[in-house]
Amino acid sequence: MSALTKEPDWSTITDQELAAVADAANRRVSSRAARLFTGFPDRRAEITWQEVALPDRVLRVRVHRPSKHVGGDALPLVLHVRGGGFAGTAVQCDWVNSHLAARLPALVVSVEHRLLAPGTPLADLVDDGWDVLRHVVRHAGRWGVDPARIAVVGESTGGLVVASAAIRARELGLPLRAQVLVNPALDVSGTAMDHASMVEHADSPTLTAARMRFFLRLSVPPGTDPLPLSPLRVDDLSGLAPALVVVPTIDPVADHGRRYAERLREAGTPARLTEHRGATHAFLSMPNLVPQAKAARAEIAGFLRTHLTTGVATTPLGGH
Repeated sequence: MSALTKEPDWSTITDQELAAVADAANRRVSSRAARLFTGFPDRRAEITWQEVALPDRVLRVRVHRPSKHVGGDALPLVLHVRGGGFAGTAVQCDWVNSHLAARLPALVVSVEHRLLAPGTPLADLVDDGWDVLRHVVRHAGRWGVDPARIAVVGESTGGLVVASAAIRARELGLPLRAQVLVNPALDVSGTAMDHASMVEHADSPTLTAARMRFFLRLSVPPGTDPLPLSPLRVDDLSGLAPALVVVPTIDPVADHGRRYAERLREAGTPARLTEHRGATHAFLSMPNLVPQAKAARAEIAGFLRTHLTTGVATTPLGGH
């Protein structure tokens, strides 16, 4: 949403300035006035904050539950991870998540992960997404969800987080029904900027190449191997949950999504790529400014509805 504010100089920004930028951005998108561009939630969904107590930390999650669902059958689980990286809050995604909760119906849990900062690399955000998913699945009865009907949805940095979760789920035997990646940034290695879309849309309204380079610098501190944090560079993408990759065309990371969809299909993983002409990065969080967001929301809901059909519940993962 950088188009709505003046961009700082990402090459010289200090730690204190970064913290101030993140705080101001989060207060802005959490305000009532922000609904004029982030969209109004579906009134058929209840929205609450809850805490997830993990063995070594406590994370907040934004929970969207269909209002008319009282007891009865367990709901499908949609784990959502917002975009933003070093700024952002789950509140900015209330529009899409409340509509998904009401219309699927499903329990949508949006992770308020840690913010990228010096001392908080991308690996921490990836762990936050996975650990919340694992916790909710392990305690499926308490959350009222069916552990046999799970999907993950991520936007921008969140797309990387949930793509990583889908890969880890395959490795650890957690069955996912679907993954949805919206304008995902999927490569934090040395090749992350080596795409035509990075050059063509380097000065796009909502994500610039300069901001992307700063994101990469925070994500992968010196001495960190970027390959395990880069789904686009993973060798084996077979056997993953079916994917919907949503790409706005005016976006520096558009080619990340396009190439990932290609690689999934080459590996035998079902993948659908949809492109929204004239839409910018983070457009799904700006439905009142970018009209293509409504079409994207409809296709995401349809994709999830197709894959989250009634099935027999499995035993959740053991442990915490």
